[in-house]
Amino acid sequence: MRRAWRVSDVRSAEKSVMAGLPEGTLMQRAAAGLARRCALLLDGTGGVYGARVLLLVGSGDNGGDALYAGAALARRGAQVRALLLTPERVHLAGLAALRAAGGFTTRDLPPRSELVVDGIVGIGASGGLRPAAAAIVRQAGELRGRGGARALVVAVDVPSGVAVDTGDVPGEAVTADVTVTFGCLKPAHVLGPAAIRCGAVDLVDIGLGPALVTGPAVRVPDAADIAAWWPRPGATSDKYSRGVVGLATGSAAYPGAALLSTSGALAGPTGMVRYAGSAHAEVVRAHPSVVVADKVADAGRVQAWVCGSGLGSGPQARTELRSVLATSLPVLLDADAINLLVGGEHAEDLRRDAPLVLTPHDGEFTRLAGESPGADRAGAAARLAAWTNAVVLLKGDRTVVATPAGEIWANPTGSPALATAGSGDVLAGLLGSLLAAGVPPVRAAVAAAYVHGLAGRWAARHGPVTAPDVAAALRPVLVDLLG
Repeated sequence: MRRAWRVSDVRSAEKSVMAGLPEGTLMQRAAAGLARRCALLLDGTGGVYGARVLLLVGSGDNGGDALYAGAALARRGAQVRALLLTPERVHLAGLAALRAAGGFTTRDLPPRSELVVDGIVGIGASGGLRPAAAAIVRQAGELRGRGGARALVVAVDVPSGVAVDTGDVPGEAVTADVTVTFGCLKPAHVLGPAAIRCGAVDLVDIGLGPALVTGPAVRVPDAADIAAWWPRPGATSDKYSRGVVGLATGSAAYPGAALLSTSGALAGPTGMVRYAGSAHAEVVRAHPSVVVADKVADAGRVQAWVCGSGLGSGPQARTELRSVLATSLPVLLDADAINLLVGGEHAEDLRRDAPLVLTPHDGEFTRLAGESPGADRAGAAARLAAWTNAVVLLKGDRTVVATPAGEIWANPTGSPALATAGSGDVLAGLLGSLLAAGVPPVRAAVAAAYVHGLAGRWAARHGPVTAPDVAAALRPVLVDLLG
């Protein structure tokens, strides 16, 4: 598991650590790590010696990191030039170190470069790049190096122009091939469109760990987490002890939603799937192992319910939603079930002690919350989770999972391939299967999003992706993940 901390927490940790160290120690550690990563990249383009390196240098410590790293590269024979965006506020000691190592300043972009280092602004900045800086960044992005290859871009701590605490990109910003960050990850590395701008993220340990005394702002699961959480049958397991998931999904108008959610559930860890709804004939024809009924009241015993995908908005849909919410079981509400909550008629139904999971996309979120997720998707998901007392899985390229207590998870496996009709139905079924198997709601949501994302990537290897392709990819993905 990886963790990311907000700027205020990072600043507090830095202050605490610096109090016990000689002045400038943290910057030297950061610059050494930055220089090392830059050298490794240059090794892949023909070596450090003779390589042309351009530093885009802003004010403050971020620019200082770039200058000291540039000095280290210059001592190894690189041709290092620093373009000072704010000469009157440059880090003087860093500039002196660069010049002493044989580097120079320049007023204009050079004609060629193998590497561009973005040291314009750091974690303390807000808003997008200023027009002058944005113009320089655009021009630097067109530089070419040895053999005509595009210059690689390395961001110092975060790409300049991104919103560090939210992962938003409020204006023009740097797009990096590699981001070298110091001490700990920040939310921009793992959330929203900023995460895409970071490229590969390289974390340099500068000794902040013991001073990060607050909890992380965002948690990011890895494959080991998901494998550890995923239920596996044992020698004494049977179909009931593994869990039974109920699906109140689909309708005569949308039988595909029933089929897709059932496919997702069947790939999960439960031993039985029960389907309740008007698409029961289609479901049992496609999936003979599923036990079907006309409605929730006749479905039989289950350990969790999935409700909403393709359910519709008529009286029968409302009856099924109320029936599901009236149980004392974990419930997942998706799609039409979320839309049915908007009018407020089901406010009383939501006051339940049993676990509740909501899985909206942005449109459903906006209808339910009364406002769009906006720039701070994690914060918006956390507010909705607190209001509904539910775990909220807000779908997107970097899907966010939030708990009522404010715990935030970011899914790292998202794929544009999942932007296809019915993909969310598959996710709902898979997540419901995890709930029925006894996985706690937040872990079930995080694990389902992770595996669903991997399935999207797997399916995309074979061409354009449809929701049935995602469902079919779940099993091979789980085989690889679980061993």
